[in-house]
Amino acid sequence: QVHLAESGGGLVQAGGSLRLSCAASGVIFSIDTMAWYRQAPGKQRELVASIVTNGTTNYADSVKGRFTISRNNVKSTVYLQMNSLKPEDTAVYHCNAGGLRLSRASWSAWGQGTQVTVSS
Repeated sequence: QVHLAESGGGLVQAGGSLRLSCAASGVIFSIDTMAWYRQAPGKQRELVASIVTNGTTNYADSVKGRFTISRNNVKSTVYLQMNSLKPEDTAVYHCNAGGLRLSRASWSAWGQGTQVTVSS
């Protein structure tokens, strides 16, 4: 079973920065896509950013130019550097990853979520 462990959330003032980390563990063949989603109170979960094995990234329009997603394939870890944070970035941020097991069956997993709160 694949487990995703997130860290790095917290409380920050508007304009500040935070860095989220998410480490994958378990018996797996590959991790193909790693991504960050967020869910604010009363809203649907939305994709923030994603990155695939070759480093290609995708960002939500609302975070382009402020957030940077990166990954360390050796450590099976994905990061989200969040700069110029705004109150509207306040949400629970969830890590998501997917790939193949040793059997070549696909897998997908979610982290437990980490709270990011941006005060005005």
